[in-house]
Amino acid sequence: MVIHEKGIHFILDQCIDPVETDLRLREVQMNFESLDDILDFAIEKEHMAVRFYEDAASEESMSGVIEMLKELADEERKHVRMLTELKKKGAVHGTDRYKYKWIPDMKRSDYIADVTYQKGMSYHQILMVAIKNEEKALKLYNELLAKAEDEDAQKLFKIFCQEEARHKLMFETMYDDYMAEMGD
Repeated sequence: MVIHEKGIHFILDQCIDPVETDLRLREVQMNFESLDDILDFAIEKEHMAVRFYEDAASEESMSGVIEMLKELADEERKHVRMLTELKKKGAVHGTDRYKYKWIPDMKRSDYIADVTYQKGMSYHQILMVAIKNEEKALKLYNELLAKAEDEDAQKLFKIFCQEEARHKLMFETMYDDYMAEMGD
């Protein structure tokens, strides 16, 4: 990624650590001076996602949901590895083989209020947090993709956009199924 002399500047609507309960919704202005700054930020966000899915899995009682949350934590760890590889080597092995698919947007997240994760949350509340977290991650990677000038960084951010959109759709579908079971 080529960084112009003045660096990269953009605004994220939300920057919330899903594990911390005292952070509130706010607008955060991000200034990056280098690709390393961007990658460090993205790596930290992926680490936070790992912690969220691990914490949520430890609180969940349904074995299928626990397994799914653990699998998502593993996927987020994979994202950390890929971002770290891009940072160290300037490219990520295997991105040329990635198969892009159209991921529909149910837009359920547009109608869900932001909820801060707290231990002991109910299943549908965990789904709400997960939907919003994936929405934020998707927005982050779309903004990073738009700013990337290096082809390898563009490929990686495009893959991450696809993956986060897939996660968001999965959680929105689970949320809709749960609400239908509850009579909504």
